[in-house]
Amino acid sequence: MSDEIKQKWDTIYSKDGQAGVPAKVLSENDHLLPASGSALEVACGRGANALFLASKGLQTSAWDISPVVIAALSTEAGRQGLAIEGDARDVIHTPPAADSFDVIVVAHFLERGLIELLRRALRPNGLLFYQTFTQARVTERGPSNPDFRLADNELLRLCDGMQVLVYREEGKVGDCQAGFRDLALIVAQKR
Repeated sequence: MSDEIKQKWDTIYSKDGQAGVPAKVLSENDHLLPASGSALEVACGRGANALFLASKGLQTSAWDISPVVIAALSTEAGRQGLAIEGDARDVIHTPPAADSFDVIVVAHFLERGLIELLRRALRPNGLLFYQTFTQARVTERGPSNPDFRLADNELLRLCDGMQVLVYREEGKVGDCQAGFRDLALIVAQKR
C-alpha cells in the first residue's frame, strides 16, 4: 500500500462519521441484484454500499486502503447484525481474482486501469454497479483534480464489451439545479 495515501485516508476516517446512504447507482437499481451470491464494494469508505448489499442477503466483502475505516465498518456491520468481510488492501496493487464475484460496486473512486480487472473479477452474468464524478460539473463537490473525474461518456467506453443495463450522465443540459449532476453511473453485465 502507498503509505502516504493510506495515512491520508486513515486520518480522514479517524474522525467520527456515519456510513451514510448507498450510492444512487445501487439504491435505484437494487431490483437488478441477484437473490444470492457474492458481492464486493471496492474503495468502500464507510461502507454504505457494503451494508446495503449484506442487508439484501449477499455474501459481502468490502475493501479499502484504510484499516481504520475497515475496523469501523466491521463494528457497524456487527451492530447491525450483518456479515461483511472487510479487508484493508490497495486494490490497485491487489485486485480481486478472476471470476470471484457476482456483484461489484464502486462509488466515488476512479482508477481507469482497474475497470478491466473488475470486469474479469465478475463471474459470468455478474453485475458492475459504478458511480463516480464527471468533469462536466455544476457544483464544487468531488475531487478538484480532473484526472479523478470522468470525461463525457467515458464510463460507457470503459465498460465496452459489457451489456449496459442502466446509464445516466446529465452533464450541464437543461435545469442544472435539478436532476443527477456532477456524476455518471452505470450498471453493466459481464457477457
